[in-house]
Amino acid sequence: MRAAAGSEKGAGAGRSPDTIPALLRAAARRHGPADAVVEGRTRISYVELGRRVERAAAGCLAAGVRPGDRVAVWAPNTADWIVCALGAVTAGGVLVPVNTRFKGVEAAYALHRTRARVLFVTGTFLGTSYVAALRRAAASGPGRGGPLPGLPHLRHAVVLPGSGGPGAVATSDTGVDADVPQGFRGWREFLAAGESIPPSAVWDRAEAIRPHDPSDITFTSGTTGHPKGVVVSHAQTLRVYDTWSELAGLRTGDRYLIVNPFFHSFGYKAGVIACLTRGAVMVPQAVFSVEAALAAIAAERVSVLPGPPTLLQSLLDHPGRAAHDLSTLRLVVTGASVVPLELVERLRTELRVPTVLTAYGLTEASGTVTMCRRGDPDATVARTSGRAIPGTEVMVASADGNPLPPGVPGEVLVRGYHVMSGYFEDEAATARAVTPDGWLRTGDVGVLDEAGNLRITDRIKDMFVVGGFNAYPAEIERLLARHPDLMDVAVVGVPDPRLGEVGKAYAVRRPGSRLTADDLIAWARREMANYKVPRHVSFVAELPRNANGKVLKAELRARG
Repeated sequence: MRAAAGSEKGAGAGRSPDTIPALLRAAARRHGPADAVVEGRTRISYVELGRRVERAAAGCLAAGVRPGDRVAVWAPNTADWIVCALGAVTAGGVLVPVNTRFKGVEAAYALHRTRARVLFVTGTFLGTSYVAALRRAAASGPGRGGPLPGLPHLRHAVVLPGSGGPGAVATSDTGVDADVPQGFRGWREFLAAGESIPPSAVWDRAEAIRPHDPSDITFTSGTTGHPKGVVVSHAQTLRVYDTWSELAGLRTGDRYLIVNPFFHSFGYKAGVIACLTRGAVMVPQAVFSVEAALAAIAAERVSVLPGPPTLLQSLLDHPGRAAHDLSTLRLVVTGASVVPLELVERLRTELRVPTVLTAYGLTEASGTVTMCRRGDPDATVARTSGRAIPGTEVMVASADGNPLPPGVPGEVLVRGYHVMSGYFEDEAATARAVTPDGWLRTGDVGVLDEAGNLRITDRIKDMFVVGGFNAYPAEIERLLARHPDLMDVAVVGVPDPRLGEVGKAYAVRRPGSRLTADDLIAWARREMANYKVPRHVSFVAELPRNANGKVLKAELRARG
């Protein structure tokens, strides 16, 4: 069955900004002294945000960033992330958000793969020195040159202010950087270098950006296990999140707690970009904790809270919830293959949230494909991911690509203006993902109902979701295979009462090895992002395979 979008009209009627720098300038003019970003005691107005972004863009120009150069950010959700990311894009750069859960090797891969010219990096986060981790990883990488051996294309690595620990610098834009590691630059030094760049040069560069120029490369993994960079343009990003904002009902002055990480479309685009389109207030949260979220909602009068079901469930169940005033919450947006009906009902009854919506998307389609609409009944919100957004087609197809009728499961295919231009410099992978007539093969299994509502039922690519983070077995298997005591390994997702799903590894040890499950899990925690680490390990004599040698994942899942 094919579900074409209806005739809903986007909120950006008339002439709208067609690039991200133009959107920022329009927001600064329109909302001026109103709060744009609130972070603790720091209040940044829209005018001040525009000024800070202009300085960051000038620093990028002084650093030699040319139109189309890749600029990476490896840092948590902070005002500094917003400033340097928008500064990079304003300078004509292509943003490469790096997952904060990545270890040094994983981050170095993203930087090397995109040939990033500039990196903005936090000093220490969650007790880990990102600077030290990257230096260790780069030391063993290919090539020489630049501030970090092994990353020859990287010309500048800038430590962001106020990150704490080794490499930390003060948060002021003036003064002298302190304790910046050798080979890295401090934020103040970076900004000072940009003082020689006149504002006119910055905006000449920004105005030269065309709507269909790439705005970002966001990494996602596939069945090969190697992360791939999804290329999306300014025009795609702005149109999708203008639509997202209209369908969700985001308003000027809304106070939006952004707990979804900025390295993900849900955080950066449905967060930062959506707020810029409406003049909402961004309240970034660097690390999610239930206590901090409850306190922020009450203190900042938060009205908008998107997040995965596990996050919302933890808020509802927290024993200290009643001590916080959550009455300002009016909009919650979530998404997953399964959203309990009870969760939707509790949000609407216990917290009296008038609008609760679910949605479905993937990075290759700019992050959003379907959404429920305001006024949909609880059952539709809980049991489906809504209908195709305007300008988008969704089809459930058989293995040979033919449309299937309502109620019959098949692969979800998507076509529309927001489908990626391709994977970065990977024509073969792009050709496998996008058909010649423009249909994106999502790898997800779904069912459409008579009204066009989509329900995701399975994952062809074996992906599972750990507390809101997509985990890809092939990538985890590739990392685990580096362990010297393993001969073979396969990973599947298994149910978990707290995180929804977690990984379980079935591993074949080398003869004579005394490797234990605890040993392997501890090793994995040192080598990969925490959400990828298998929580369970079973050692087996051999993995079940078919005649072609493919591991029978269904059989492993059935073992539990």
